[in-house]
Amino acid sequence: MMTDPIADMLTRMRNAIRVKKSYVDIPASKMKAQIARILLERGYVKNVKYIEEEVQGKLRVYLKYGENNESAIEGLKRISLPSRRVYVDKKSIPRVMGGYGTAIISTSRGIMTDKECRELGLGGEVICHVW
Repeated sequence: MMTDPIADMLTRMRNAIRVKKSYVDIPASKMKAQIARILLERGYVKNVKYIEEEVQGKLRVYLKYGENNESAIEGLKRISLPSRRVYVDKKSIPRVMGGYGTAIISTSRGIMTDKECRELGLGGEVICHVW
C-alpha cells in the first residue's frame, strides 16, 4: 500500500529523467491526471496518455528533452505531505524560482497553477513545485 501517491508520481518522473527515459508509466488517479495536464500545458512534458487496464489504468507521461538532451524539468519537489499539509491563502501564494517555476495548488475549484490562483484570488493546498 502506498501512503503518498503524489510523491510516488514525482519520484517516478525524477528517476526517469535521470536515466533519460522517453516516457514513464504512473498508476492513474484523477489528481495525478490533473497534475500531468498542468505539466503538459506549461510545457514541461511532451504528451500524456491514459492507458486502460482492468483495475486502475495508468498514465503514460512522455518526457520532454532539449537539443543537448537536457530535460525540460529541472526539479520536482513535494511540498504538502500526508503528515504535514501546507495551505496558503491568496496573499501568500509562493513563487517558484522567482517566477520561472510553477507551484501546483489544490483549490476549491480544482487543481491549478500559482499564476491561475493569483488571477482568481484563490488559496489552497500547495501540492508541489516544478522548475
